[in-house]
Amino acid sequence: MSDSTRPVPDAETLAFLQDVLELVRFGDAERLRPLLSGGLPPNLLNQRGDSLLMLASYHGHFEAARLLLEHGADPELFNDRGQTPLGAAAFRGDRAMLELLLAHGAWVDGTGPDGRTPLMLAAMFGRGEMIEMLLAHGADPHRRDAGGFTAVEAARQMGAEETAQWLEARLGQG
Repeated sequence: MSDSTRPVPDAETLAFLQDVLELVRFGDAERLRPLLSGGLPPNLLNQRGDSLLMLASYHGHFEAARLLLEHGADPELFNDRGQTPLGAAAFRGDRAMLELLLAHGAWVDGTGPDGRTPLMLAAMFGRGEMIEMLLAHGADPHRRDAGGFTAVEAARQMGAEETAQWLEARLGQG
């Protein structure tokens, strides 16, 4: 179905969806709980393809993310930019969120079309603790993204030379 033939929700539905997105964006798990219990689909997406779980993960709202996962949110849904909730947690350096997502089945090497793994994102932004955690959960430091870069090379591309050197030494490559 093309966009021009896709049904347009009425104003009331659009307002409700906007309210739900705001609840998640601001981490209001208490107001989100009855909606999910009442049948709100946990894998709703916003106009940029961000799932409710992606929004909760990116904004660091642990309880909202936990609640969404308990109601069946898919930790592998990537947004229109190819980002996963686990990648968002790695980028942000959110240890608790990373652990929560991994405990609920997020694939440690999960990617969108760009092939960037959470390990690559952690390396690009100098998140040493995230790198350690991801490696401890089996992240493959030798995987390559769509551009052919490993986590070490991605770190270098972003100017995170210290992280690249540390990761090489950690992997016995330096």
